[in-house]
Amino acid sequence: MTNTAADRQKTSRDNSQPAEAPERRVSLLVVEDDENISSAISEYFSRAGYNVKTVEDGLMGVKAALDDPPDAVVLDLMLPHVDGLTVCRTLRGESDVPIILLTARTTEEDRLEGLDLGADDYVPKPFSPRELVARVRAVLRRTPAGLVDARPIRAGRLTIDPARREVKVGTKPVELTPREFRLLEVLARAPGRAFTREELVERAFGPDYEALDRTIDAHVMNLRRKIEPDPAAPTYIQTVFGVGYRFAGRPGAA
Repeated sequence: MTNTAADRQKTSRDNSQPAEAPERRVSLLVVEDDENISSAISEYFSRAGYNVKTVEDGLMGVKAALDDPPDAVVLDLMLPHVDGLTVCRTLRGESDVPIILLTARTTEEDRLEGLDLGADDYVPKPFSPRELVARVRAVLRRTPAGLVDARPIRAGRLTIDPARREVKVGTKPVELTPREFRLLEVLARAPGRAFTREELVERAFGPDYEALDRTIDAHVMNLRRKIEPDPAAPTYIQTVFGVGYRFAGRPGAA
């Protein structure tokens, strides 16, 4: 069959159309020195649609996470050269990447130490790959990347930028810990709503984070000290007696 000039022109136009960009795959960094476990995790998450990178020691884990930031990190505690707790502490000083600890050390002290350093979840060995995938998905849903609206939130002189993980009062940057930032963001996204302490723990830190009421109170006290014009008479984070706390500002998206 002979192609006419019109057919050739049509084919040329069709071929010149840009291909539709493929959907971005969630990236996962696995820091695990046991090759069998690392391979199993990589295979399972790859089948679940993740882009997986594996490294076998703590130094390589820190470098990989900072050079090419993943969407989440699965981190073993017992690692050569640099242990997992040190890796977690280092990453938390530089990044807010979600971290899921994976270890055979299951004492309460080990678990709490990891969570206090800023880990988002803790999965003991032996573990179910399906459960680990579910835990990673749950953590990702709680992170700013999983939020529908990541535009800056403004209330009075306070600006909260979820995408940049930055807070400013006026033009002055405010240094917050990852947990303080998450707590402030949860409150600010629902102005006027009274949250119980239990709700704040689950929404900001995750349902598996064990915290006493005074833990939330301590975070709120630190937040007030950093963002309130007068911490003794708070403008933004107000106490709802008998319930918990609410954000009293009037946020608007920038």
